[in-house]
Order: sequence, then C-alpha cells, then structure tokens
Amino acid sequence: MRYRTRVTAPATALIGTAMALSGGHTAYASAGKTPGGKGTPGPETLGDPVFPALGNDGYRVSAYHLDLAYDATTGLVEATTTLNLRTSQALTRFSLDALGLDIHSVRVGGRTAAFEQVDEKLRITPDRALPDGARVTVRVEYSADPRRTLAHTAWVPTPDGFAVAGQPNSAHTVFPCNDHPRDKADFTFRITVPAGLRGVASGLLVCTENLDGGRTAYTYRSRSPIATELVQITVGDYVIKDRQGPHGLPLRDVVPAARAQALEPALALTPGLVEWLEARLGAYPFETYGLLPCNSDDPNAFDFTGLETQTLTLYKPNYLLQEESKIGSHMMHELVHSYFGNSVCPDTWADLWLNEGHADFYGLLYRYERGWADSIGLTTMEARMKNTYARGDQWRHDSGPVAAPNAVNLFDSQRYLGGVLVLYALRQAVGEDVFNAIERAFLERHRGGSATTEDYIAVASQISGQDQSGFLREWLYGTTTPRMPGHPDWTVTPVTSSLATPHKRTGGHYHDASATL
Repeated sequence: MRYRTRVTAPATALIGTAMALSGGHTAYASAGKTPGGKGTPGPETLGDPVFPALGNDGYRVSAYHLDLAYDATTGLVEATTTLNLRTSQALTRFSLDALGLDIHSVRVGGRTAAFEQVDEKLRITPDRALPDGARVTVRVEYSADPRRTLAHTAWVPTPDGFAVAGQPNSAHTVFPCNDHPRDKADFTFRITVPAGLRGVASGLLVCTENLDGGRTAYTYRSRSPIATELVQITVGDYVIKDRQGPHGLPLRDVVPAARAQALEPALALTPGLVEWLEARLGAYPFETYGLLPCNSDDPNAFDFTGLETQTLTLYKPNYLLQEESKIGSHMMHELVHSYFGNSVCPDTWADLWLNEGHADFYGLLYRYERGWADSIGLTTMEARMKNTYARGDQWRHDSGPVAAPNAVNLFDSQRYLGGVLVLYALRQAVGEDVFNAIERAFLERHRGGSATTEDYIAVASQISGQDQSGFLREWLYGTTTPRMPGHPDWTVTPVTSSLATPHKRTGGHYHDASATL
C-alpha cells in the first residue's frame, strides 16, 4: 500500500542513498564481461574457524538499506532489504545468510531472480551470470515474526515492539545479509511504526515522515560502516533523551517512557565515562553514543546484561537501577566496545578476545581507580590478575587457549579475564607508556575495519621496537600459562580433571562472563 508522506526533517541527505540503492532496471554495472554467461556458484562460507557456515564469499557488500514496517496488532514485520555489493569473481549464483524470514521476492539489478532457502542460506540465481567486479543491487522483500521460535535468533520481543541482538551469528534472522564481521558496510534504516510508538536504529536520525493512518517513518543513517552483528533496530514506547558528551559529542538514550525518570541516574553517568576513556584511547570513534534500556526485564527475552550494538548499548532496565558502584564498571566495559569490537571488529570469531579482553581490562581499571571492590572482593588490578593467573592452566585445559575458542566456549571467562591477563602481561613486559601507545596505534591503524590477532601482534612488535610474536603467541595459544613478567613469585594452580562448565549460548546469545559485573 502506498502512503502519502509529509517530510518533517531534511531528507536531502537521503536522495543519494535512494538513488544508489534503487537499482533501476540495469542488471549490473560491469567491470568486465563474462563470456557466455560463465561463472561458478559463490562459496557459502567465509571460512570462520568458530562458525564455518557463516558468511558468503564471491562478493562484498558496500551498503544496506533496511526498510521495516511494524504492525502492533499482529506483532509482525514487513520488510525490504536492499544491498549494494561488488562481485570478486564471476557468479552464476550467490547466497545471503537468512533464517526464519518468509521471502516474498528477490530482484537483482531490477530483474526478478530465482531463489531458494536451504538451511540458513538464501540462494539467489540471477537471470544471467554476474561478471567479476560487477556492482550489483539486490532487493529482497520478506516478512518476519519476532516471536518465532528458531534455533537461534536476534529478535528481542518486548510488550510494545522489539529490539535486536545479533551477536555473534544471528543478524540474518532479522535481515538477509553477509553475516560476518569481516564484511562491514554502510547502513541506512527506515522504520515505520503506528501511532504511539517510536522506531530507532544505529546512527543518527536524518528524516521523519508522517504517514497516512497515524503512522510515522523514522530514517537513520550511520556515518561509519557497521558489522551486521552490531546493528540495532528497536520499536517501542520510547522517549529520546539527549545530552552532550566531551567535546560536544551528541549523546542520545532511548528509554522506556514509563521508566525514564527512574533510569536517569544511570544515563547521566555516560559523559564522565566517555571522558575517562577518551583520555586513554583517544576520541570516541562514532557520531553518537547512548543506552537502550530495552523495554523488557523478562529473563527469557535475552540472557545477557549489556550488548554493544553500534552507537547504542542494549541493557536490561532493572540492571541500570542499581547504584553507580554496581554498574559503572560494566558500563565502561560496554563503552570500550565502541573502540574494540565496533570500530575495530574481530576478523574472525576466534579473535573475540580482542573485544572482550580489552573491554574487561579497561572496565576493571575504571572500577579499581574508584575503589570499588569486584565480585570476589578484590580492589586492585594486581590482586585480580594474580587470582586469574592461578587459574590459567585450568582455563586452558577446560576452554582452550585464549585465542582458540570454539562455538560452545566462545563467550566464557577465557575470552574475558583470560584476555585481560594477556594484556596485563604485555603491559608488564613493555611498560605502561609503550603499552598505551600500542593500544592507540592498533585502533588508529584498523579503525573502521576488522583486525586479526596477528594484526595486534604486529602492532605490538612495531611500537615496542621488539618482536613480540613469540611472547604473545605463547600467551594466546599456549596450552600452559607462561611466567608473568615482574611477578616471578606468582604460581599456577595444578589442573584438576573435572571440566568447568562453559558459559553456553542460549538462543544465539550468552550468559555473562565479564569480570566487570
């Protein structure tokens, strides 16, 4: 159904995006011809060591435009996802990741394309082969039920709408995509909602349209590329609370209207958190930041406390109602992910320690600077690291080395505190000033992209002026815990045969393993 619209915010910025994503009736912009329509089906993997079925090769996505309409009566979502991609080989067929989506139609460059859904792949066969280097527009129309039971899902249903939590491998239950952090892309979102509800997404609001029937469409755009697992889209009875951060950084919180006043003490902490972190890691890397206390405290809605979707951290509201000493350290943990995890994504899920180790490292530093005891009663980083060091061999026995996880133990303590221990060891070896320079150089070098564990080792070696590969690989991949520089008296507790229970993912998410909680 077509609605007459009245634009109430400048829409000029959207014209270029709309033209780029429309696709017209041209099958593709070719960088070269494919004789006789020859090519091969694109590989249905990006070779991730933790999730080998995730992602697709043969192309890279440069931009997504998501257009979602929420029906409050049925709770269903009608959607169109438009992708701009460029082929990296000649393709007779390619695939997107997709699960639990009812696909209505697929068009490639404006032409109807054949498609089939097999397992978690949407296989698309265009009417003619795509040559290597072709720029292609793909448009997929579909519907989704946020409450549908799936093997794993990113949908977080709420009484008045939904939010999304795609990490690590579930964004494709919300929109068809190349669902791997290595393939970051630009995003725009158009969210249509009925009267009384608000639609919000990652990035900044660039257009508001008042539609017939009391509906409103909100369009958001991100200025920086986003990994699919970091996308946030939410609908609910929300108010937007704006405030200013350091250096004029716009901060916006998306808050359940009925709980805005009660949540204000926690929301007001953000400017100070940003200021503290900028002094250590440099300027905040995105256009805005804020919190999204999702309008649900249902323990079945999601089984984590906070999740670092880009420019909005998703929280359970009740958690944020606690005093500052109970929440400040974990709020810092989630903010750190804007740098480690969002601005610089893991190139594979085996590199997750770069995200979680850094987030816990700075979250704990923030806690101890303020004299807040941690969950086991310790008040200094040195004391916590000595405690963690003693567990090192047991964790390596139970969960593998820090940088060698699998899908079952991906989010257990070895990636969090185990990662902190690696960073602490490096700081002990090179000194605090050099360590700080390594951190900033790594973030600057890989900003807006993804990075591997080897990339971090390379930066550490270059900035320190010494080859750190042997030292760091032993800490990251060794089956026993190396000696801690500066602490020859620290000892490791012998391994017992009983296996610790890993933090198992539930419904695509995970239980908290962060030491900042």
